[in-house]
Formats: sequence, structure tokens, C-alpha cells
Amino acid sequence: MPDNSITVIGNITRDPELKFLNSGQASVRFGLAVNRRWQNRQTQEWEERTSYFDVTAYGPLAENTANSLPKGTRVIVTGRLEQRSWETPEGDKRSVVEINADEIAPSLRYATAQVTKTPRAEGSGPSRPAGNTRTTNEPSSYGFDEEPF
Repeated sequence: MPDNSITVIGNITRDPELKFLNSGQASVRFGLAVNRRWQNRQTQEWEERTSYFDVTAYGPLAENTANSLPKGTRVIVTGRLEQRSWETPEGDKRSVVEINADEIAPSLRYATAQVTKTPRAEGSGPSRPAGNTRTTNEPSSYGFDEEPF
């Protein structure tokens, strides 16, 4: 796990924007609002602060996010913090810290979701070593007649 790993729970602030890089790889970007609420011990009143993050993801995660999670959806995002810097045409230097997502999922605390498995592209994903196929009718160690997702 990277040293700068982060997990946040928040609401998508704008519909995920799907683009394809010159390499053909999918890329998605969306805004995330993360609320923090606490009780002020002096006044006993509840206070709240909202932090806004840009989230990016790539590959199948990007495509699935764009096709599944609209603005307003409460999500759980795990990933890494990354700083990106650039210079404007006027010569001003800018930088931003973004979350580069490893996983994105809907929060099921206040909503339900229906999961639809997407087919793997040919040649993607882990491959099974030669000779590691079951030929008996014994259930697998997962308790099913086939491997999980």
C-alpha cells in the first residue's frame, strides 16, 4: 500500500467526465465534496466543514464510474494523493492536489445498488497457471462451482 494512501467518503459534485487519452486508455474526472462534522466543546453546537477534491481514475474503473455514478451519488474512494503542477499561458505557476483513485464504490448506507459484472477484455486480468483447472465435481474453496468475480 502506498505511503500516501487515502480513503474518503463524500458526494459527487459534478457528473463524471469520461475522456480517452491518446493511448486509448479511458480517464474519468469528477469532483467530490467531503463533509466533516463535529461538536464544538465550548458552545456545544455542531459545526461543519466541507472539503472539495478532484478525483481521477483510469482504465475500466474510469469507464465503470462514468457509466454508473451520477452527480449527487455518495461514494467511497480509496487511492493516492498526487500533486500536479503546470504553468498558465501568462506564465503563472499553478498546482493542485488530486486523488488518483484505485477503487470507487457507491456508499450503501443510504442507498441500494445493483451490481452488474463487466466482461473482461481478452487477455486482461490474472491468468490461471497451466494445470490449475478443476476436473472433478468438488466445489472450489470458495464454496461455489466456479471462482468468484
